[in-house]
Amino acid sequence: MELHHEFTVPVPVDDAWRALLDVERIAPCMPGATVDDYDGKTVTGSVKVKVGPITVTYRGTAVFEEQDESAHRMVLIANGKETRGQGTARATVTGTLAERDDGTAVSVRTDLTVTGRPAQFGRGVMAEVGDKLVGQFAECLARRLEEPTARTEPPETVEPLRSAQPVQPVQSVQPVQPVEPIDLLRTAGPPVAKRVAVAVATAVLALVFVRIRRHRHA
Repeated sequence: MELHHEFTVPVPVDDAWRALLDVERIAPCMPGATVDDYDGKTVTGSVKVKVGPITVTYRGTAVFEEQDESAHRMVLIANGKETRGQGTARATVTGTLAERDDGTAVSVRTDLTVTGRPAQFGRGVMAEVGDKLVGQFAECLARRLEEPTARTEPPETVEPLRSAQPVQPVQSVQPVQPVEPIDLLRTAGPPVAKRVAVAVATAVLALVFVRIRRHRHA
């Protein structure tokens, strides 16, 4: 399926271009995503998707096949596979940036192929979910770009401690916050969730009916 989304960020096009390529900086704005490694071209990580009571985790890579700074155009090819299933996801994402009076307009075209449980929702639901996820990403990105850059203050000169015992450094380990999965039903909204619930209920009833018939024949 092909999806198209557009959003605007309140910074000049060159600043927006550098920000979108700074994957580690914008990773917290990506719903359901965790970035494990990035070498400037290839991103390795995972995406969690919740389908009703079931959470599906895709692990894979995303590779920047094109980064045309003069045209402000990038092409990203992502591949993922369920960690506990046979489902797969593949996407070719083409992003273009254009200068606007109040910032930068970002256009994103996605050629998406999904197999497994999330594929049951179809193009309409996936497009609606995509609209809301891109909206959340754009709002988060805009907030981060508007944050002032922290200034680096020169370190103060500290007199060394005179002690017979060596001072052991204290290490502070920040806890890793768990990443919330993309909840397809909640993200899609009540109307879509109702349609999906009806479809799931119909499928369950059909399954129960088949089992009853098998039991009677047995």
